[in-house]
Amino acid sequence: MKPRADIGVFGGSGFYRFFKGAEEAAIRTPYGKPSGKVTISEVGGKKVAFIPRHGIHHEFPPHMVPYRANVYSFKQLGATRIIAPNAVGSLKAEIKPGDLVVCDQFVNFTSGREDTFYDGPETTHVGMAQPYCPQMREVAIRAAEESGLRFHEKGTVVVIEGPRFSTTAESRFFARQGWDVINMTQYPEVVLAREQELCYLNISLATDYDAGLEGDPSVKPVSHEEVIKVFDSKMDGLRKLIVEIVKAMPEKRSCECGSALKHARMSA
Repeated sequence: MKPRADIGVFGGSGFYRFFKGAEEAAIRTPYGKPSGKVTISEVGGKKVAFIPRHGIHHEFPPHMVPYRANVYSFKQLGATRIIAPNAVGSLKAEIKPGDLVVCDQFVNFTSGREDTFYDGPETTHVGMAQPYCPQMREVAIRAAEESGLRFHEKGTVVVIEGPRFSTTAESRFFARQGWDVINMTQYPEVVLAREQELCYLNISLATDYDAGLEGDPSVKPVSHEEVIKVFDSKMDGLRKLIVEIVKAMPEKRSCECGSALKHARMSA
C-alpha cells in the first residue's frame, strides 16, 4: 500500500519521540531526495509525516537544505498541511528566550537558494501577502492559549542566509525595522509550500537574543551551544503543543491556500 499522510511536520531529532509505532517511507522526488527518511505515524486519528529538516545527523546547513525535495515529499504523500517549528533569535526584549512566536510574516535576506518549483516555460506568480495559513494560525493560537505556554500570537521573522550568525550591526538594523525574530530556514520553505497549494504554519521558539540586547551588556551574543541548550529544554512543551494542534486541526480547509495557483499562471 502506498504510504500517505494528512499533515507534514519539519523539525529536529527531538521530534522522533512524538511518534509511536511509526513507519518509514523512502521518498524520491523530481528534486532529489529529502533531507532524511520520512517517518509516518498516527496522531489524533490523522496520519502525520515527519522529515528532519537538517538531516538525521544535522548534516545539511541552512543554505544547503533540500527545501524543494522536502516540501514535494509531503505533497507526494497527499498531505495538505505543514507544521514547521524552528529555533529563532529574538530581536525584541519582550520576546524572551523560551517564548514561542506564531509568525504571520517573513522578510527574506537569503540569496541563491532554489526557491521556486516554476522555472518556466509557464510563468507562475504566487501571491504571498499572507504567507502563513490563517486557519492553521488560529488553531495554533487557541492551542497555545490552552497549553499555558508563554507565546506571541504574531510576529515577523527575518530570514538570513547563514550558516553564520549576524553581526551586531546587522542585528541592530533588523531590530530597527520592527521585525521580531531571526532565522535561517523559513525561506524558501514557506513559499514552496504555497506553490504546492499546501497550508503552512510556523511556530518559532526563541532560543537567544541574536547578537545581544541593545542597552543591556549582560546579554551575550548567540552561540550554537546556547541555541541547543534552550531548544532541548523546551522540546517537550513544543512537541506537546504540536500534538494538540494536529488533534484540533479541522479536516476541511477554510483558507485560500489550496487555490493559490488559480490566478497565478501567465501564458500566451
